[in-house]
Amino acid sequence: MKRTWAALAVIVLTVAGCSDSGGGSSGSTTGNTPGVTDTSILVGTHMPLTGPASAGYSKIAPATKAYFDYVNAAGGVNGRKITYKIMDDTYNPATTQQVVRELVLQDKVFAILNGLGTPTHTGVLDFLKTNRVPDLFVASGSRNWNQPQKDPGTFGFNTDYTVEGKILATYVKQTYAGQKVCFLGQDDDFGRDALAGVQKVVGTVTASQKYVTSNPNVGPQMGAFKQAGCQVVMLGTIPGFTALSIGTAAKIGFKPKFVVFQVGADYGTVAKSLGAAAPLLDGIVSSNYLPLSNDVANPWIQLFKKVNSQYNGNADFDNNIVYGMAVGYLFVQALQAAGQDLTREKLTEAVEKGGFQGPGLVPLRFSKQDHSGYGGMQLSKVTGTKQAYFGTPFQTDDGDAPVQPYTTAPATPPQNGIPAAQ
Repeated sequence: MKRTWAALAVIVLTVAGCSDSGGGSSGSTTGNTPGVTDTSILVGTHMPLTGPASAGYSKIAPATKAYFDYVNAAGGVNGRKITYKIMDDTYNPATTQQVVRELVLQDKVFAILNGLGTPTHTGVLDFLKTNRVPDLFVASGSRNWNQPQKDPGTFGFNTDYTVEGKILATYVKQTYAGQKVCFLGQDDDFGRDALAGVQKVVGTVTASQKYVTSNPNVGPQMGAFKQAGCQVVMLGTIPGFTALSIGTAAKIGFKPKFVVFQVGADYGTVAKSLGAAAPLLDGIVSSNYLPLSNDVANPWIQLFKKVNSQYNGNADFDNNIVYGMAVGYLFVQALQAAGQDLTREKLTEAVEKGGFQGPGLVPLRFSKQDHSGYGGMQLSKVTGTKQAYFGTPFQTDDGDAPVQPYTTAPATPPQNGIPAAQ
């Protein structure tokens, strides 16, 4: 049965033992802190469980919840178990505003965690600030989340698209010197920030095109690139439009090298969308800042696969699940750092204090002056059906700093897989 993109679906994921999902109870040590009692913490998010961005992304929040269930089974954080309420916004900004208002005003969540999307989340920044709701680890690389003076409660997670654009473009400039570089991006801050990063390194691209998620046809864009003689096409696209772009190019006999921004480059997700045409992904270059899901020797992947098996129905394990669990791990770290007497202000202060380490291959940059999240990327390439890293991680900023190697070894998870109190 078809589901329209405008349909609103709500998934309320509760955890056994959480009897109060509203504001603080009379016995709470945190007084009237919304969403917090002596035994529970209620957190909410908006996610595209259906609609044009649901491919792959719909797996993120359930993976975060699975990690919370894992922590809850060990007693929670300071005796409190985490309840995660996930609401479907279908990647529609108007719906995002509706569901976030419900989470804050009706459900009285303690915080919004990992709300997904540049066009969707941008529209709720002022509302969350007005209501003093911590807005943590937004699932997008927009630079909008790094405005501490304007939005003091909002923090990013993803490496921002301009930083990523500089790193990917440095690879393109070094590997495909003299070739015609073109760019397709989403018609919002995602596409604009990504293109800005690319152009800081390669200068003006040969051709630039945009797409909107309401129109699943990129034939005109790929045709324009073919006509312009593009030899390298960089894609600032969500997974469905990565698949559309690569598949459409093949249909018109257009065979450039594709370099894809991380949010649209999970091999399993894009390959599933392409179906029998999945071999077209061979040779695709992308980037990431977390361990890849197929790296079975990585201790973080071993932990997350264990959690996935025990608490996520053993879902098909991919980079979206790794991402969701990494978000959950970081949020638990932040709760631990905020302490027993949990308030919104203490949570924000804890994140600004920084010092968090987790599965990331590059550093987290949180401070009072920087709310941007991860600060670099490592390049990956698809060979056959396997996506794997090559080279070293890199870091830079969204300005004119050079792209430089990052050589610090990543952290390993604690033995029980749960961050200790700081």
